[in-house]
Amino acid sequence: MNHIMNRCDWCGDDPLYVKYHDEEWGRQITDDRTLFEFLTLESAQAGLSWITILKKREGYRKAFLDFDYKKVALMTADDEKRLCSFDGIVKNRRKIHAAITNARLYGDIIAEYGSFYKYIISFFPERKRIVNNIPDMSSLHASSPVSDEISRDMYRRGFRFFGTVICYSFLQATGFIDDHLNNCHCKNHDTDKH
Repeated sequence: MNHIMNRCDWCGDDPLYVKYHDEEWGRQITDDRTLFEFLTLESAQAGLSWITILKKREGYRKAFLDFDYKKVALMTADDEKRLCSFDGIVKNRRKIHAAITNARLYGDIIAEYGSFYKYIISFFPERKRIVNNIPDMSSLHASSPVSDEISRDMYRRGFRFFGTVICYSFLQATGFIDDHLNNCHCKNHDTDKH
């Protein structure tokens, strides 16, 4: 008899989406490189579907130097122009420019806080990740007071393409907020270790 695994409805049955859901989405990330990867991908996603960006993930990895924020921060206007004709990514000049600008600002936050993880978690009550009660898809939020506050602070610092909705998606993806459905096999997979 086959055991059917419960998953969040949004991932459907696309193998790439299912793998992403099962192995990444909602798991706590503390590593600066991986957090920069998600910041870059979530910013690129603005106005597009997440599956579109997932399918271009390897292109982004090549275009943005394996998401090494220090190397991306050194990219020039010539690099921006080159990336506007790079086939593996969304060819939007403003988003490409934002990724490079955001890399520079990302480095500033790490210099100030010690890590991007420490910066983000500083906005959370008791510096703990949030596990939300999500009985069904209608219970999902698009933003929260925490994403409002973080996106406001990041905008003030000069970040672009990181408003409260994109910020909330980033927090979900990187496990700061667990929004898996209550009956999903991934619910509360990570427990806070801090």
